[in-house]
Amino acid sequence: MPESDAVKLKHHILLDADAAAQQGAAFIAKLARQAVDQRGRFILAVSGGQTPRRMFEKLATEDMPWSGVHLAQVDERVAPPGDTDRNLTSLQENLLAHVPLTSQQVYTMPVGAKDLAAAAQQYAEVLRRLGGSPPVFDLVHLGLGTDGHTASLVPGDPVLDVLDTEVAVTAVYQRRRRMTLTYPVINRSRHILWLTTGAAKAQVLARLCEGDTSIPAGRVNRERAVVFADQAAGCLVS
Repeated sequence: MPESDAVKLKHHILLDADAAAQQGAAFIAKLARQAVDQRGRFILAVSGGQTPRRMFEKLATEDMPWSGVHLAQVDERVAPPGDTDRNLTSLQENLLAHVPLTSQQVYTMPVGAKDLAAAAQQYAEVLRRLGGSPPVFDLVHLGLGTDGHTASLVPGDPVLDVLDTEVAVTAVYQRRRRMTLTYPVINRSRHILWLTTGAAKAQVLARLCEGDTSIPAGRVNRERAVVFADQAAGCLVS
């Protein structure tokens, strides 16, 4: 149920999905410039799925200090390289192929490993070397599923209760196991960006904005978060 005393979640309801993607990209670029000016680098974690593709395309055209950007993944499906199920496939097509990021600036989840649990801990160590111990991202970009999941933190999965490490492996969800960031590292982020579009997301976005902690997305830190949504997704948000 919604929590009456929940911190208000900042949200911007834009005309359409294209406008939401544009505002999301501009927000990322602004934070990147500020972070590089202040700390010399910008550590960004991005989610996959269909929704952020436009945002990635637009981000490639923004005024970004790419030499200071470090890009990690929020989550990834256990699938072969190049598979359309892989978040990395879309990320490469819509962003990485169009920007001057080197392989040393991109940190991909090792979902091809035979021992996924060990690989998750190796990725957590990579994040600690990158962002400190415990690691802190400048920005985590999240999506929102119709079932209330975010990252690969899905309803009923034991990963929801993992608090002692930054990366974990899920059970099978929609045909695939996944590697995902956990709540602690997401909630430590300096900023959190939600991008949500489409009428199918209207009810769950309203629940998120109302502070409903019964959905996985509702357990994400709201104090430094902002939502960019189109009118279709945001039509029930008060």
